[in-house]
Amino acid sequence: MANNKLTPSRLAYLDLIREVEDFLYNEADLLDERDYDEWLSLFTEDIVYWMPIRKNVSYEDRDKEITDENDIAWFHDDKATLIKRVRQLQTGIHWAEEPISRVSHLITNIRIAGSTVTLEEGQTMKVKCRFFVYRNRLETETDFLVGRREDTLTRTGGDLKIAKRKIIIDQSVLMAKNLTVFL
Repeated sequence: MANNKLTPSRLAYLDLIREVEDFLYNEADLLDERDYDEWLSLFTEDIVYWMPIRKNVSYEDRDKEITDENDIAWFHDDKATLIKRVRQLQTGIHWAEEPISRVSHLITNIRIAGSTVTLEEGQTMKVKCRFFVYRNRLETETDFLVGRREDTLTRTGGDLKIAKRKIIIDQSVLMAKNLTVFL
């Protein structure tokens, strides 16, 4: 049976996980509302925003299923690249987003990795979650992107910020026509 006593450390953990959940849910709302400038403010200046490629491998080679950080990736962006991608979307003439897509980001299974119960200024913590992104374009184009994220969050100026994001989609071949949505 689990120990559910509300000790001070348990309360601190519950406060922190709730703060993280609110932060990630707010991020999803910003993306769905296309508030990209506010979304960009959620990242540190040295953000690593990375989506490695998932390969089809045998069970024996499962440790090689996901490319590493120095290998090929769907994207491996820094803050400057994220800003350029956002500005391209904001021009209104991005060929893959004119007319614009209708997008919904769903976030679930949010967990703080390790034994972190508080996050003080300048400290980092690992957060894992699952995502489901639905995109519809034109009349009949529909995409489902499902996977998991591994974030490194830090506290800067009292606020949570994303310092690193690793996105792992549950596909080895991208079924969508493009990757204009942010995950």
